[in-house]
Amino acid sequence: MQERKKVAFYTLGCKLNFSETSTIARDFTKEGFDRVDFSEVADIYVINTCSVTENADKRFKNIVKQAQKLNKDAFVAAVGCYAQLKPEELADVDGVDLVLGATEKFKITSYINDLSKNDLGEVHSCEIEDADFYVGSYSIGDRTRAFLKVQDGCDYKCTYCTIPLARGISRSDTLENVLKNAAEISAKGIKEIVLTGVNIGDYGKGEFGNKKHEHTFYELVEKLDAVEGIHRVRISSIEPNLLKDETIDFVAKSNSFVPHFHIPLQSGSDELLKKMKRRYLRKTYTDRVAAIRKVMPDACIGVDVIVGFPGETEELFLETYNYLANLDVSYLHVFTYSERDNTEAAKMDGVVPINVRKKRSKMLRGLSAKMRGVFYDTQLGTQRTVLFEDENKEGYIHGFTENYVKVKTPWNPKLANTLHKVILTEVDEDGLVRFDFI
Repeated sequence: MQERKKVAFYTLGCKLNFSETSTIARDFTKEGFDRVDFSEVADIYVINTCSVTENADKRFKNIVKQAQKLNKDAFVAAVGCYAQLKPEELADVDGVDLVLGATEKFKITSYINDLSKNDLGEVHSCEIEDADFYVGSYSIGDRTRAFLKVQDGCDYKCTYCTIPLARGISRSDTLENVLKNAAEISAKGIKEIVLTGVNIGDYGKGEFGNKKHEHTFYELVEKLDAVEGIHRVRISSIEPNLLKDETIDFVAKSNSFVPHFHIPLQSGSDELLKKMKRRYLRKTYTDRVAAIRKVMPDACIGVDVIVGFPGETEELFLETYNYLANLDVSYLHVFTYSERDNTEAAKMDGVVPINVRKKRSKMLRGLSAKMRGVFYDTQLGTQRTVLFEDENKEGYIHGFTENYVKVKTPWNPKLANTLHKVILTEVDEDGLVRFDFI
């Protein structure tokens, strides 16, 4: 009897990539492969790449080296955003055998034949205009929560972003298929679903291969809330101009949607928002935060912000810093601007020196730590429900409340992937929250 081949996966980047990796992995399983951890010896290593920042590009080469150390004869395949944007560059990396673009990655098993190493990486990459159809996916078995992809691609033209070049136009899964996938996830005992996509607030566009909206994001939220067996649904990231009052009000009264919003800001300066070609100005963002706080005072609100964008003077940076410092939000995700090929921003004047970008990034990360601490302090003494992770981290098990407060308690495997009511009691020296079971 022939021994089953082993395949391992490494995912760089966003929740959307994790959902797609998981779906690709299930296709390998159906073809008779055994999935193993990336730290183990495998016959095939598949790396799902990201190209949001320069750092992700550099990490790719290190990951290929890791795979070669484990098995120098293994077949190495690269898929994902970086593979679509710069396929030849990836194919030239020593050890890479196959590079698949935006549409080809979902047919990877049909591109793999005898697993022989190639002298040169083989490239199959479509023109991005051809990435106009939708492939549904969700992650399962990798984490306590599942990432459910509902939308792909983006029609926005932000001047710093390569995602439209890597993923194509905005298009959506059918509402029927999203609900079917959600029910499948729930039936497997997973307690939390995270909705993910490139621009999920644009959900409904291209649902049946056309440009118009068949459904809205609000309709998606409303229908998902009625799916039986789902304990929690979390909205991963949504543009401020697409987060409508009706969605905020519905989440506030929802059975399953949790009070946690992650809303990209990118800059607190209207001047820079215009240069970035964002589709809102600061007032819209302020209004969205106020609308959430009005109906969900304990909601967790996360913010994406970019530092070092071309033309960001010290004055404009301080405008962003002071705006955020006075905004009632819970934490920041800080991105240091890096030039990306084929973007408008890469050709702009007013380049900010790297050392200044790093200094500003450090300042905002420090502000984020203070914000999180203040938010956690406001939650002490409140009753929450915690979903525990399934990992032993230095003798502790961690978990998250519905409003994204991270808690810890001594490791107990019986708690993994279970929900428990608790009272939050104190913030420890690591900045995590301790609690008492109810």
